[in-house]
Amino acid sequence: MSFQPVAYGYDGSFSGFLTCLYESYAHKEEPMEFHLLHLETGSFYPLRVITTNQNRAKRVYDALPSRLGTIGCHWLTYGFLTCLPDKERWLWQFFQLGLNLGPGFTKDLANPIVSAIHKAIRHLQGEAHQFKGFLRFSELEGILVSQITPKNRVLPLLRPHFCSRYPQESFFIYDKTHQEGLFHTPSHWRIIPVQDIQLPDASPEEEQYRTLWRSFYHTIAIAQRENPTCRRTHMPKRFWEDMTEFQPSGNFPSIPNKTT
Repeated sequence: MSFQPVAYGYDGSFSGFLTCLYESYAHKEEPMEFHLLHLETGSFYPLRVITTNQNRAKRVYDALPSRLGTIGCHWLTYGFLTCLPDKERWLWQFFQLGLNLGPGFTKDLANPIVSAIHKAIRHLQGEAHQFKGFLRFSELEGILVSQITPKNRVLPLLRPHFCSRYPQESFFIYDKTHQEGLFHTPSHWRIIPVQDIQLPDASPEEEQYRTLWRSFYHTIAIAQRENPTCRRTHMPKRFWEDMTEFQPSGNFPSIPNKTT
């Protein structure tokens, strides 16, 4: 099948991407580039703006298991959460490969498209696993609050872990990189974009808990066995910014009053 090369502009949502897949198939177009509508970018290809259509997105999603297989459907969904450069282009090629070869094509890890998606998902899952141990909460007016700076959109993977671990707690996890937050109250949760947020300052009691945690962390350390290289291997420095134990006394990373 011959496809017309174009560039797609969409809103950056998963439903928007599924709508792009629908439009590509319906109009026999090959999106060479994907652009977010809120960013000003140029292209050598004719730009077509794709408006998110929930009905069309659902039609594509419902058809994925039969066309790509269960694993292919899972990889397409998780692949969208990764930080793979030009991920939409890779996922479009992955989608087309599945349509042509059918379920089971994900076993061919020698294929560069399948391999790229597989590696990106492994990176996503590995980062989410690390955050299960490195994420730190602070209590602000009865709500547990945390902030993280992930490379991938890990909140959907963190949600089952923390919602099951704190089922009766109200908590909020803020992803600074992607400006979205996981809100949880007993029996309810949502992941939504967060562009303007204001939180109260930490109470004296919370500051005391932070000091105690830092004191505990440094007290149990064994100076004679300090190995900075090993430490960075198991706890990369990019996580330290948001971890209480690495902050000097009286200085804890605060969620900004306004994000841009």
